[in-house]
Formats: sequence, structure tokens, C-alpha cells
Amino acid sequence: MSVSRDDPHFPHRAPIDGYGQGGFRFAGMSHRGSLLIVPSGIYAWNVFVPQEIDFAALARVFSEADEIDLLMIGSGRDPFALPARLRERCRDAKISVDIQPTGGAASTYNVLLDEGRRVAAALIAVS
Repeated sequence: MSVSRDDPHFPHRAPIDGYGQGGFRFAGMSHRGSLLIVPSGIYAWNVFVPQEIDFAALARVFSEADEIDLLMIGSGRDPFALPARLRERCRDAKISVDIQPTGGAASTYNVLLDEGRRVAAALIAVS
């Protein structure tokens, strides 16, 4: 059986155990590239720089908005401001957004997940 691009790497949220060298470790697994973590699972995320974050890149977040209160965005190594129209769409979906460099976003996501918060994460891989 092959795994499609739409299948999660892991079927629910899990803490990030490590990041760097272009990928992430979680749930005893590793993934090279960026990750999108939503209530339905952990997915490969085809975003390499913050400027690629758009409505399509966050479509899965919006489709699961009823189960998400906060979206942590890991912007790589550099700061990033979400475009106004995308921030408005998040607000309309009742999703707060916090953007930090990837390391901080992953750490904050882990704390919030451990607290049982309804958190999602969009994390750009860093070298």
C-alpha cells in the first residue's frame, strides 16, 4: 500500500522531539521537510519559506478550524508577518495566530499540547 500526499505521517497531534538538519523528529519518527500539525494528524507541508504561506498552504487548518484555537507558525529562522488577508481569514475562523522562528514555535506548540490546548502548528524546516 502506498502513502498518498494527503495521508498523515502520524494520525493525530504529537510533540516535536527535535528539529534541525532540514526536518523534524516526532513520535519515534523523523521527517525531512516542513510539517503541518492539525487535529487529524501530522502532514508533510510543501512550504519552504514564509512567503509561500497562503490560503492553499493553510487549507487543512481552515478545514479543521472547529477544533483549533491557536495556530503556531514556525517561520524558519527569520521573522515573518502574516499577510493581512490571511490574518483576517484566521480571525474569521476564530483561530489565533502566533508566529515565531521555528524553534520557538515548536517549543511553544509542545507546551500548549501538553496543557491540552487546541493548538495546531505549521513549521518550516530549518538547517
